[in-house]
Amino acid sequence: MEEQHLMKQAVRALMSGIPKALNDPHRPAWHLAPSVGLLNDPNGFIQHNGVYHLFYQWNPLGCEHRNKCWGHWQSTDLINWQHQPIALVPGACYDSHGCYSGSAVVADEKIMLVYTGNVKYPDGSRTAYQCLAQENTQGGYDKLGPVLPLPAGYTGHVRDPKVWHHQNAWYMVLGARDLQDRGKVLLLRSDDLRNWQFLGEIAGSELNGIGDFGYMWECPDLFTLDGVEVLICCPQGLEAQAERYLNVYQAGYLIGKLDYQQAAFKHDAFHELDAGFEFYAPQTTQAEDGRRLLVGWMGVPEQDEDYHPTRQYGWIHIMTCPRELSRHNGKLYQQPARELQQLRGESRQWQGVADNAPCWPIDSAELLLTPGGKFNANFGDAMTLDWDGGLLRLTRNNLRSGQPEHRYWRGNLAHLQILFDRSSVEIFINHGEAVMSARYFPGPQPLLQLRGEARLALEHWSLTPCMLE
Repeated sequence: MEEQHLMKQAVRALMSGIPKALNDPHRPAWHLAPSVGLLNDPNGFIQHNGVYHLFYQWNPLGCEHRNKCWGHWQSTDLINWQHQPIALVPGACYDSHGCYSGSAVVADEKIMLVYTGNVKYPDGSRTAYQCLAQENTQGGYDKLGPVLPLPAGYTGHVRDPKVWHHQNAWYMVLGARDLQDRGKVLLLRSDDLRNWQFLGEIAGSELNGIGDFGYMWECPDLFTLDGVEVLICCPQGLEAQAERYLNVYQAGYLIGKLDYQQAAFKHDAFHELDAGFEFYAPQTTQAEDGRRLLVGWMGVPEQDEDYHPTRQYGWIHIMTCPRELSRHNGKLYQQPARELQQLRGESRQWQGVADNAPCWPIDSAELLLTPGGKFNANFGDAMTLDWDGGLLRLTRNNLRSGQPEHRYWRGNLAHLQILFDRSSVEIFINHGEAVMSARYFPGPQPLLQLRGEARLALEHWSLTPCMLE
């Protein structure tokens, strides 16, 4: 009954809210955004029979973190997407307070969703169930109920199952918070997706020599890339440092080797996945052509969300562009998915001293920039990017305080690829060695303004809107 009520409310919210949301000048032209309400974590990212499916955490009833459903888009090209029926709606006794994040696998030629059912009690305590749902013939998903209760030794904060198949068995990583308030990643095994065996903790605070590293590790994702294992995770509770860990919560990765028999993961140091203002809860999938693709949420929980101007239009947050992952020199590289080049319109090129550069439009655009020295780039008078020869600094005014805030990257800068889309900027450094993702809210028809005495080489494309049906 609760689910039916929420579905009716969602339909009403969509019918009344979509015209208002579409009038927002900051609504993206080609990034994925919610029709109305709040979007957060990407979920269930998978390709099956040539079709990409991307599910997502969605509150259709408002811009607050409540009423968490699973929205669902699908695409054949990673550019044009179609809305599908809402996949999951909370309301059962095991997911009464939200269908939280999870993943998707194909079993018996059907897509299966594995998600966290969140349950809160009147005394303020909570528990979590890991649950299954199965694709039906109408394009929706039927809940099959819980397959894993809360493991012993952990608080009610156990969530975000990522499941994969390896040597005739299913494996799951889970984000967790133990009874000593230490963030962990748990490993489990199953033969049938229904009966799960707990194998142990493979990463987290006070494990593998990493020391005290946060009270909760969310959104784990473990996969093999070029013969090694990569564990993506989102530690909460890291102290900010001078030039890193500057967002409220972090998203990063560990590279190592997983011993499935011993449930042991030997890994190197933690690296942030994105050095910008907004990036969290990324999820990957292996495409049918072998590529490892990633999509992230261009947002951070509890980070000035109340001050986003899009809330006036009844919606908040977007996804990052889809990215291709590779490994070079022991680092994880991210580049925009090659399909996005199909959005390129007319090309312009220019070389010369930065002070003499043309002011090109960046409402929806792609820019390649090869620097010959120090420069300053102004994005629509709403954000700046400064390169001083050793430090790249991204600056905007904080949405809450109005004071300047910064994010940083250090290294040898040889190349920038920058994607603009109305209210977002994604800066790919040195062909994917690092990325800075950020939301910003410029006035109408924003322009790129460059300053400096160094020579630059520029290439610019306007990007055509994609279809969201």
